[in-house]
Amino acid sequence: MKNGKECFCHGKTNKTGKFLEASLLLLLKKECVHGYGLMEQLEKLGLTEEEMNVSTLYRTLRKMENHGFVSSDWKESEEGPKKRVYKITDEGLAELEDWIQVFEERKKRIEKFISVYETEC
Repeated sequence: MKNGKECFCHGKTNKTGKFLEASLLLLLKKECVHGYGLMEQLEKLGLTEEEMNVSTLYRTLRKMENHGFVSSDWKESEEGPKKRVYKITDEGLAELEDWIQVFEERKKRIEKFISVYETEC
């Protein structure tokens, strides 16, 4: 920060739980994949290993499966034991569409906020 001062907003914790759910739905819309494959792809969406761990990922996937947003099956693997592969359901596709609407609205609000800052402050 400027002048070596810490910004008040830096003390806020970054809650990634709901963003993780939306991110998983997006990745699963593209392809069915196992948990470690999802973990590797999450970084493309801005979720770093420091923000989450494998147990958080699998706990979230189980919760999403309980809500009917994803399903899973065990598949044979060429490189070792069977792997649980996750797939988005029709309910998950509808949930992803809802997330897109939420993100679009948030994007508009953030753009307005930045515009006011840049033009009026």
